[in-house]
Amino acid sequence: MSGEVTVTGFGVRTAFGTGAGALRRGVFAGVPSFAATTRFDTGPYRTAMAGAAVDGPDSVEGWALRHALAECGGEAIAMAGLGPGAEAAVLLGVAGDHTSVTRYWRGAGSDSGCGSVVAGRAVPRAPEKQPVRGTSTDVKRVGDAVPALLGELLAGELGLVGARLAFTNACVASAAALIHACRLISSGRIDVAVCGGGYLVEEETFGKFDSGRALSSDGMVRPFSADRSGLLLGDGVAVVVLESAEHARRRGARPLAGVVGWGAASDAHHIAQPHPEGVGLARAARQAMRLAGDPDGTALDYVNAHGTGTKYNDGAETRGLRAAFPERAESIPVSSTKSTTGHLLEAAGVVEFVITMLALTDGVLPPTAGFTRPDPECDLDYVPNEPRRADLRRALTVNAAFGGANTALVLERP
Repeated sequence: MSGEVTVTGFGVRTAFGTGAGALRRGVFAGVPSFAATTRFDTGPYRTAMAGAAVDGPDSVEGWALRHALAECGGEAIAMAGLGPGAEAAVLLGVAGDHTSVTRYWRGAGSDSGCGSVVAGRAVPRAPEKQPVRGTSTDVKRVGDAVPALLGELLAGELGLVGARLAFTNACVASAAALIHACRLISSGRIDVAVCGGGYLVEEETFGKFDSGRALSSDGMVRPFSADRSGLLLGDGVAVVVLESAEHARRRGARPLAGVVGWGAASDAHHIAQPHPEGVGLARAARQAMRLAGDPDGTALDYVNAHGTGTKYNDGAETRGLRAAFPERAESIPVSSTKSTTGHLLEAAGVVEFVITMLALTDGVLPPTAGFTRPDPECDLDYVPNEPRRADLRRALTVNAAFGGANTALVLERP
């Protein structure tokens, strides 16, 4: 690796609110964010629960995904001390904002027929063989469903000059953006990258996960527990500033953490299920640890797991971590912060990157909330229910996605 990578700024938003303080009050306290969402009619679905903020996205224009990204991006570059006109690549992991698309296709006009009333407003049914009559605002915002456009809008909003890239590979999208930025910086091709990701709970994706019976049946996410019944979706948006360590030193920027290793691998096992032995995850983790100069994980103090709370993921992930660290797996604390935030889909990688960085900064392990009784297939230290003080120097954060994609990033306290 020809250049060190450092984090100099971040902005984050979840159902708990905006900023690190909100994460500390929610994620690190082990308080689940789940409640019945009123953003759309949940009557047709098996659950109404999600980790969604109560004030968005339909209540105010500022809760459109592009505005949430711009808010977090502005906080990140302000923390990093970058100004308008700065040269920085913008890499975004996102599938687009489908809220306006859903309304558009439902013909959000007054004559489209209402199926129900949610939080005092009419929720229209999908029109059958009728012309689409979306509002002019909806038509203009349909473009927000294009991932590359969101990257372009973010760069323009922040006044940044440089390359723009969008990653759409599902639940590893923003982690892939971070990894690609690290490769560009470490090879000397760029000095600064602004990396982000975002997902806000909306009906289209909610309906798809419900159809696949992936959503928790009891309104809680219980990763690694024997009685886990599935995942819940959650709001998540985060943007981080990555720089070469030399560039940060030259301009006097304060390093928040170092990114010392990264890896990506595919197991190509199944379109929706991980390899039962966690082969891809283990390979990605080993790549990251080799790059960090610690192939055996001797100096690893914590793993932020993908931990979806689904039947297939948690056992496979446990076996993958055992394969990656055969001598140390039982002694490394592992926790799933999706137990509090919900699954943030494309934003999972970057939000959990920020959470992992805060764990290093604060010396606190975020717990796996909702943990009840152990599953014999999940036999590691999952930091159940309560935060734990620890002297943390290095941490690994891993993510996985449909299609067998896996990512791993190693962070180090400066």
